[in-house]
Amino acid sequence: MFRLWLMASLATRDSILYTMRVHKKYISRSRIFRRLIPLFVINMEAAKITALSGLNRNTVNRILKLLHIRLAKLSEQEKACHTGIFELDECYLGARRVRGKRGRGARGKTILFGIYEKTPSHVYVKIVNNAKRHTLMRKIESRINHDSTIYTDGFRVYDSLMKGGFKLHAKVFHEDNEFVRRSFHVNGVEGFWSVLKTGLSKFRGLGSKANIFIHVKECEFRFNHRTKNLYELILTNLRNFLLS
Repeated sequence: MFRLWLMASLATRDSILYTMRVHKKYISRSRIFRRLIPLFVINMEAAKITALSGLNRNTVNRILKLLHIRLAKLSEQEKACHTGIFELDECYLGARRVRGKRGRGARGKTILFGIYEKTPSHVYVKIVNNAKRHTLMRKIESRINHDSTIYTDGFRVYDSLMKGGFKLHAKVFHEDNEFVRRSFHVNGVEGFWSVLKTGLSKFRGLGSKANIFIHVKECEFRFNHRTKNLYELILTNLRNFLLS
């Protein structure tokens, strides 16, 4: 009997201690989040967050990485096929053009393909292996219905849109210094590329495609929710789904 009582007492004690540790852990995390998330929301660099928050640099790096991944996942989950007005364009990330290597985007770069929906002014980005006709058409057809209106620049790959069943396609020819034709332009998606490159510049190199994907999708999420309270969005999500 004594042995059973002792085992029960030890189990109860261990349970209480575990609960206290978990509770203390979440209280500690809550305090960390209150100091860190407002700085993350304004896209501050990790070194500055560490200096301003007083947190350990390793703690800051670990939580920032988890937050980057969380926003990337949330953005990737926002998938749908729409009918509307869209702008299409590619973006090339990497070193400057290699001398003697000409062509769209040159060589050795990460290629992003962007679909910009004019209403509600959202963008969707995918990393692609190349900017060839079959690759881009597959991405386009997975997101856009055939009775949509599509604006592009003069890149000849987009000539396949009408042949592929899309009814309305208008082009502006940047090579001829034409950037707007009546109401046709790709300023929306090009504006996002500018925001993206500015946001990525603070990382001074992104390394693997996995890292590029995470930061690109995070930037996409921030852009698509730019009119909302990002701080509240993040806190609500963290309450429902804790960071691992």
